[in-house]
Amino acid sequence: MGNSAVQIEDLWKQYRLGVIGHGALYRDLQSWWARKRGKEDPNTPVGFRQADPVAGGDRFWALREIGLEIGHGETVGIIGKNGAGKSTLLKVLSRVTAPTRGEVRLNGRIASLLEVGTGFHPELTGRENIYLNGAILGMRKDEISRKFDEIVDFSGVATFIDTPVKRYSSGMYVRLAFAVAAHLEPEILLVDEVLAVGDAEFQKKCLGKMGDVAREGRTVLFVSHNMAAVRNLCARSILLEDGRVTTDGPSEDTVNQYLRTKTVERAVADEAEIEARMEGVILRNNPHVRFVSIGLYDNKGQARKSFYSDEPILIRTAFRCLLPVLNLRIMVELTDDQDNRLMLTQQTDTAGLTEACGMLEPGFYEAICTIPPHLFGSKSFFITVHLECPKTEHLMAPKILGFDVKFQGYNGSHSLNPYYFRPQLAWKFHNLSEKGGIDHAE
Repeated sequence: MGNSAVQIEDLWKQYRLGVIGHGALYRDLQSWWARKRGKEDPNTPVGFRQADPVAGGDRFWALREIGLEIGHGETVGIIGKNGAGKSTLLKVLSRVTAPTRGEVRLNGRIASLLEVGTGFHPELTGRENIYLNGAILGMRKDEISRKFDEIVDFSGVATFIDTPVKRYSSGMYVRLAFAVAAHLEPEILLVDEVLAVGDAEFQKKCLGKMGDVAREGRTVLFVSHNMAAVRNLCARSILLEDGRVTTDGPSEDTVNQYLRTKTVERAVADEAEIEARMEGVILRNNPHVRFVSIGLYDNKGQARKSFYSDEPILIRTAFRCLLPVLNLRIMVELTDDQDNRLMLTQQTDTAGLTEACGMLEPGFYEAICTIPPHLFGSKSFFITVHLECPKTEHLMAPKILGFDVKFQGYNGSHSLNPYYFRPQLAWKFHNLSEKGGIDHAE
C-alpha cells in the first residue's frame, strides 16, 4: 500500500429493499403489513426509497464504483446530502458491513464513532466500557490505564463513570464514546455526524481534538454537514452523490461544489423541488401545511438570483393549508457560503388573513419577507424557510435558494466588499462648539 492508510478499489455495496429485521417487533410488523398491502415500507431509511432498475426491482446500490486512496496523516472530509452513501462508506471501512464487491485495504489500527454508543455494552459502567472498547481496538490494559484519566476528564462524565451507560443521556454517550475513540491512539479515526448530539462547547472540543490527532500524523475521515468544520479541519474533501464520488479535491472547491448543488439554480423553487430538499429533514409533519413555492424577487416582481446592495430583496413563500391551522409561524434563516448562520427573522402576525383566534382556514396563502436595501456587502447567501405550528407541524426547506449581492458604494460604483453587512444606520451630529466644547465631567 506504500504510504496509503486507506485504499479502496471498485467498491460496491448493495442492499435489498423491504427486508424485515429492524430490531423491534412492532417495526417488523409495520413493514410486513405495508408489503402485504403493496404500500411503501415506513421503516425504509431515507435514500433507499426507490429501487434501482440496474440492481433489480427490490435492490439498491448504496455505493457504486468507489475508488479512493487516502494517505497517512490526511484529514479527509466526506460530504453529501442524506442518503448519498457517506455512513455506508464508513461502515464498510470499519467492517461493520461487508462490501458486495470490490476491495478495501487498511494499513493501521482503526477506531470508529459511527452512531451513539457504538461498541458500548449498555449493562456495563462507563469505566468498564472504556476498557472493553480499548480491548476491541487492540489496546493492552496498561495502555488503557495510562490514558484512563485523560479520557474521563475529556468526556466530562467523571461523576457517572461507575454508572451503567444504559442510564446515560445520548449526549453523555457521545462524550464518552468520542473520548475513547480519540484518546486510544488509533492510526485511523472514522467519525460520523454523531457530534451533532453534543452541545456547542463539546463539539468545539471534539473538533480541536481531531485537529490534534491529525497533527500527530494519524488519519481522520470526517463525515459532517457542518461545512465550516469541514473547511477548517480537512485539507481534502470527497463529495458523494447517489453512492458515487463526484468530486475529490481541496475542501474549499469541494464544499463550494456541494453548496451549489444544494440550492435550486433558478430563482424560484417549485413544490417538487422543495419536497425533494425536505426529504429526511422534516422535523414534525402532520397533514396541515404544504409548501407550494419559494422565490426571490426584486421590487418590480422579477425573479432574480443576483442583486445590488441598494435594492430590496423580496422572499415570497407560497403555501397551502389542507386543514385549519392555528398560530402559524413563518421563519427565514440566512446563512453564508461557509454554512455560518447569520440571521433569523420570523413573522407571526397574519393580520387580515385570520380571525381573532389566529386560525388560518384551508386554502392557498403567500407570505412576503422584504430585506431592505443598503444591508449587505458583496457576499453569497442562502435562505432556509420554516413553516411551524406549535406542537403539530414544523416543515423546513434547508438552503433552498441562494443569491449574490454586489455592493454599491455611496458614489454609485459597484465593488467587492469583505463585509457581510453594510447597513445605513441612523446617525446624529451635534455642534459642541456652541456649547463651549466637550465637557468631560461626569
